[in-house]
Amino acid sequence: MVAIEDYKVNPKQSIIDDLAIQIVYIPLVSKMGYVYKEIVQSGDYVTIGMPIGKNNISDIPLLSSVSGIVLGFEEKYLANGNPVKCLAIENDFKEKYQDKPGKIKDITKYSKEEFIYLLKKSAITGMSGSGFPTYIKYETDKPLKYLIVDGAECEIYASSDSARMYNNPEDILECIDAILEIMEMDKAYIAINEKNEVIIHKFLKYINSYPNIKIYPLEDGYPNGYERYLVNEILGLTYDKLPIEVGVINENVSTIYAIYEALKYHQPLTERIVTISGNGIEKPANYLLKIGTSFEEILKAKNLEKDIKKPLIIAGGAMMGTSIPSDELVVTADTNCILIMEDTNEKPTECIKCGKCSEVCPMNLIPSLIIDNPKDKDKLKIDKCINCGLCSYVCPSKIEVREIIKKIKEGKDD
Repeated sequence: MVAIEDYKVNPKQSIIDDLAIQIVYIPLVSKMGYVYKEIVQSGDYVTIGMPIGKNNISDIPLLSSVSGIVLGFEEKYLANGNPVKCLAIENDFKEKYQDKPGKIKDITKYSKEEFIYLLKKSAITGMSGSGFPTYIKYETDKPLKYLIVDGAECEIYASSDSARMYNNPEDILECIDAILEIMEMDKAYIAINEKNEVIIHKFLKYINSYPNIKIYPLEDGYPNGYERYLVNEILGLTYDKLPIEVGVINENVSTIYAIYEALKYHQPLTERIVTISGNGIEKPANYLLKIGTSFEEILKAKNLEKDIKKPLIIAGGAMMGTSIPSDELVVTADTNCILIMEDTNEKPTECIKCGKCSEVCPMNLIPSLIIDNPKDKDKLKIDKCINCGLCSYVCPSKIEVREIIKKIKEGKDD
């Protein structure tokens, strides 16, 4: 395992929220591959939370994150490295909402149907991975027992979840309690890195009011936050494809806060905290950003870049992130971290069959064998790969093992 806490922005550091970004770019394609058809046109006035696009696969609408005028279309990059068509909207900074947020005193009183409807309407998606629609997890007839809240944040450099936990522990606990009540679940566990003591103490201050919620300190290390590990480590359970098979729902802690805002204020998901860090950033920090904010504009507004020889932009984190060919990267709900690193990658040499990739693989795969036998990917259980990147990290031949296996999984190995 790789120790991670030494790379983080201190969660006590204030979240920067003073960026006045003039134009946001809302992608018409999601990381899940959902293609949205715009339902507004150039010159239209839009408000925060107003639907501006729809798709035929999920019930999640595409929402405007600002109030202002639709300018047209531009191509920007998603965090998976793909260039996509975006709706450009000029922010008028009036913060006008489609539906004016209110305040609900007791958020445990929603019915399951009302809860799921609100998740859809508020466009709540997972905020740490592929942007999976959150409502689908709860729209089930299977019995649910446990909620695991992932606050481990095991990706190196990323600290957006820690910033959220430090600033909103009471809100997060209130939301977890409401989900347990609404979905008639038994117990919840919040997984937090054991070295993140300041966060643990924040929660312990309030947790006695919530007897069905427990803090679970995790050993410091990467990749201790992946879903299968958490379910097995905390509950001793294993499953085939999804944790719902054993009555478990796993949520990222930032997603929990987004659900809280939807339940408490009917606030749509239109912004998130993003860690801007790496050895190419002058002052690493956490920023509260509108969805659709361009990384290029952040760099200009704050003059963040150091003068390094070969800057490399990475969306995600140093281990599981994706290198982006341009700073025209836009923030989406699942953009937890953006890095600028000095590119020190050496040219790969031939695999020496040392076996180190197999030794570190948390899923007990043999990455070198998969690379040599891409047609046998089913036999070699490639679908179990969690894309953690440890194989690439330890490879003495500097082979991008993770990227090769990712292409094999996607059928792009020819």
